[in-house]
Amino acid sequence: MPGELGSLKRATIATRYGLSGERRLSEKADFERLLREGTRQVRSGYTFFVSKRAAGPPRLGMLVTRKHAAKATVRNGIKRCIREAFRLEQAGLGTMDVLVRPPLGVRPGARMLGRVRELFLELGK
Repeated sequence: MPGELGSLKRATIATRYGLSGERRLSEKADFERLLREGTRQVRSGYTFFVSKRAAGPPRLGMLVTRKHAAKATVRNGIKRCIREAFRLEQAGLGTMDVLVRPPLGVRPGARMLGRVRELFLELGK
């Protein structure tokens, strides 16, 4: 029985704070739709393309290119910070699609994570 309780606890946490496939923008058409029709908001150098949906969880997409960082490890760190900020703040976003483009030269880390969390909080209002 103790194993069942632990797995139930993990399932609850994963459901509440997880970032499953249904919470990610993966189709090229979704990215293009947001770029074309989404509301563009620039905050602290970060560009957000936002679009409300009728139903469903919030979804995240990211635009991080070689212009942001030449090394793939740095680009992946930037994406990891954005993904984590979204994961922690997704409950306050409602039913929307969000496409994030960070400013050029941004460096991944705790400071970036905190700033992006604040920006997601502002988007949810």
